Amino acid sequence: MTLEAKARISGQITRISFVLLLIFYTARFLWLAPASTGNFWVIWLVYLLPLIGFTPSVLSGKPRPHAWLCFVLLIYFLGAVVTATQPHLALYGWIEVLLLVTLFNGAMLFARWQSQWNRAQAEIASQ
Repeated sequence: MTLEAKARISGQITRISFVLLLIFYTARFLWLAPASTGNFWVIWLVYLLPLIGFTPSVLSGKPRPHAWLCFVLLIYFLGAVVTATQPHLALYGWIEVLLLVTLFNGAMLFARWQSQWNRAQAEIASQ
């Protein structure tokens, strides 16, 4: 498999899992398991706003923001593991962990392979 194909597939996995994570957070915090405080939409916004900031970069396919997205996802992963240990929210926690691990791996591989592909293309163009 070529480097270009690897970057394309990992980019698709990243975009799909990114959108699924946004949908999951919306469903979880607004309908499935809203917070018992009355301001569940505030918690939803706290979860979504940092991710929404990465939306243009994820959709445009720039490798460097994908690497930064991986760092941000580590914070979400910590919360998801804690959620997975709570008996009444375990299912939501494990779904969140699965989505985060998929997104993290896709974004990490995309950042690596796309930057290698860009570097190779720049070398070819300079010759």
